[in-house]
Amino acid sequence: MSTTPDTGAVLTYLRELQDRICAALEAADGAARFRSDTWERAEGGGGDTRVLRDGAVFEQAGVNFSHVMGAKLPASATAQRPQLAGASWMATGVSLVIHPRNPYVPTTHANVRFFSATGPAADGSQDGTWWFGGGFDLTPYYPFEEDVLHWHRTAQQACAPFGDEVYAQHKDWCDRYFFLKHRNETRGVGGLFFDDLNEWGFERCFAYQRSVGDHFLPAFLPIVERRKDLPYGERERQFQLYRRGRYVEFNLVYDRGTSFGLQSGGRTESILMSLPPLARWEYDWRPEPGSPEARLYSDFLRPRDWLRELA
Repeated sequence: MSTTPDTGAVLTYLRELQDRICAALEAADGAARFRSDTWERAEGGGGDTRVLRDGAVFEQAGVNFSHVMGAKLPASATAQRPQLAGASWMATGVSLVIHPRNPYVPTTHANVRFFSATGPAADGSQDGTWWFGGGFDLTPYYPFEEDVLHWHRTAQQACAPFGDEVYAQHKDWCDRYFFLKHRNETRGVGGLFFDDLNEWGFERCFAYQRSVGDHFLPAFLPIVERRKDLPYGERERQFQLYRRGRYVEFNLVYDRGTSFGLQSGGRTESILMSLPPLARWEYDWRPEPGSPEARLYSDFLRPRDWLRELA
């Protein structure tokens, strides 16, 4: 079992994944193309931020590749790992957020990343550590049970070669991570989330990261095709914008990637590309009882065993 990371192989995969996802989203949209914005970071490294705006299907989609490094880890990365305080570090990943135009098409997020750090060990030598993280999750506004079932079945397929328990563990981690404590609700219907993964050795951990990354498009695009042409009106649009406000709240209050990026001196525009182009808030708004909007709250914004309940 290899424990030595092959950073070059990770970088090659992540760049190819970005290309593949962007090409598939352009094909699904049919009208707009991604703008590529390459950038460098003064502290070290850089990336390629690609943004599609005002498409026929996607109001905004951002797919970001980054490969950055620094001499000292920020506080957000060492709060739970005090032994790494002062360590030099490298992080690379692909992250994306897609905000569709039609309220019946869910917003979605995916991320796969690799991190390594090197710091002084107790004996004075340089002690290195590394880990993988990532996942994908779905945030519908007007959910369909068949879509949620497809999403979680695909997530389970991504995990299946790595152990029967992996899907359940990383599904539960997703439910706990993408939770708005101040609203007492999940951000959406979940998916997968994992972090600090290194106990399987590099080769198996990297294979799992690739499986998660490779299953994103099969999980999301069939939902897009089913819902993108459904008719909607101003009521659905306004509810979509209101619920997008929850997305903003989570990313700015809780998201570890956002905190790490800003605290480590990352590129602000690339970090905040996850935010929707339009959103709204309304004071103490409550859905009308028995409405489709109320059903989102009562039936979907809580952890559930989707595969057992909907199969």
